[in-house]
Amino acid sequence: MSINYEELMALKNLGQTYRYGERDVMLYALAIGMGSDPMNEQELAFVNEIAATPRPLKVVPTFASIAAGFAEPGDMNLNSLALDGERDITFHNLLPSAAHGLADSFVTGVYDKGKDNGAVIRYETVLKDSRAEPLATLVTSYFAPHDGGFGGPSIAQPKPHQIPTRTPDRTVDIPTRLDQGLIYRLCGDRHPLHSDPEYARRAGFCKPILHGLCTYGISCRGILSSYADYDPNAIKRHAARFSAPVYPGDIVTLDIWKDDDVISFEARVEARGVKVIKHGITVLG
Repeated sequence: MSINYEELMALKNLGQTYRYGERDVMLYALAIGMGSDPMNEQELAFVNEIAATPRPLKVVPTFASIAAGFAEPGDMNLNSLALDGERDITFHNLLPSAAHGLADSFVTGVYDKGKDNGAVIRYETVLKDSRAEPLATLVTSYFAPHDGGFGGPSIAQPKPHQIPTRTPDRTVDIPTRLDQGLIYRLCGDRHPLHSDPEYARRAGFCKPILHGLCTYGISCRGILSSYADYDPNAIKRHAARFSAPVYPGDIVTLDIWKDDDVISFEARVEARGVKVIKHGITVLG
């Protein structure tokens, strides 16, 4: 069964309810590696809500990627397992440490790459708080490898952010834990590809891989520590394309370029010679 372009473009799911609390916020921060140094006061502010000197619990901006769980436009009726290809979040207000509200999701683009090259589906999700004020707008791109050639219009995908050609202004190494996938799955995505060795081998991997959204969160952690002074409110947009999987235990090397309020970044695993994130951009404000 091939994609029905008109039906997919019309897909939307409005008024999806969501709720989260401090425990969810702290679990996410732990799952992307914060708190690995229990004496790092700046990172402790994201994973510890009780301190001798009272302070508010901080929320990692990319927590928005899981705040509403699997809020999506609806059943896309694809022939293939949709792979997470890109995430782009614009932040309208500072995420509170606990919230409940509504999420509206709708498809914004369907791109036919050809019979042997798959299809790309883009959709937006707008997170609103209990007063219907927007918190964040999430743009998700799914790649469906077996759904190309459906006869969709020849529309070019949005061009990715271009990385500067000069040497990176800063490089940050971020180790991942061997059990990081098992921790991150407790944030909601319990697909066995990230936890079961046999399932991972059948899917063509030597062992379970880290969630793409975990790598996305790790990249945000790198920007927070390098150019945002650990201030979540400093990050107004964070976007990245996933280009290769990270294995738990890998060291993720973040190459960063700063041009005024625009941060460009890519991520690689040097030991395996692979680039795991391309075309990354963070906008500071």
